Amino acid sequence: QVQLVESGGGTVQAGGSLRLSCAASDPTFSTYVMAWFRQAPGKEREFVAIISGTGALMQYTDSVEDRFTVSRDNAKNTLYLQMDSLKPEDTAIYYCAAAGTWATTRDKYSSWGQGTQVTVSS
Repeated sequence: QVQLVESGGGTVQAGGSLRLSCAASDPTFSTYVMAWFRQAPGKEREFVAIISGTGALMQYTDSVEDRFTVSRDNAKNTLYLQMDSLKPEDTAIYYCAAAGTWATTRDKYSSWGQGTQVTVSS
């Protein structure tokens, strides 16, 4: 399994921006499909964004399309999530995850970070 550590969470006003990072310990990082999920209080963990190993392919959940951008730097073994135009409904704990295949469901991901809190105030 890949060791993953998220950072960059915090509290921001609606309309603001945050950039999350996810550092991986595995030197074969570029072989993994990486994704961001989030979990709001009282809700199930949901898919946010996914990126292929090379970074050429990305996909987003509808609610964050055109506001969030997922990227990766394989030389630094790091995944990013740039979040712009944040809304109160984006408030959640954000998790990065690694998988060996393209998937937007939690069950396909075997490695998870500890999560980072994002709070958007209105």
